[in-house]
Amino acid sequence: MDVIHKVGRRKTSVARVYLSKGKGKITINKKDFKDYFPTNLLRYKIEQAQSVVDEKGNYDIMVNVFGGGLTGQAEAIRLAIARALVEKNPENKEKLKAESLLTRDSRMVERKKPGQKKARKKFQFSKR
Repeated sequence: MDVIHKVGRRKTSVARVYLSKGKGKITINKKDFKDYFPTNLLRYKIEQAQSVVDEKGNYDIMVNVFGGGLTGQAEAIRLAIARALVEKNPENKEKLKAESLLTRDSRMVERKKPGQKKARKKFQFSKR
């Protein structure tokens, strides 16, 4: 079996996932994923796609991720893993789609406008 390469994005994070047959080892930026992500919620997000299709522990996953914060990176990795599992076995698509794991979350930070403090916040208005 060859290596499957997929990309996932969330906010400003970009994750490149390489899925290959193995014992279930997940490596993120050359670190174990439990060292890279400190909280159980983020670790759960990484393993969520595999849990839905009962493939946990069947594949070695190597990830290169950059940009954004830890939550955005975790969700980008989750999307890329889900896409790789669909390419591996197209029957997984309906299960993953039902859990909304194949949907690219397109929400981004709104830009700051000139003459304002932030994207929506204005400077205080003084009438007199």
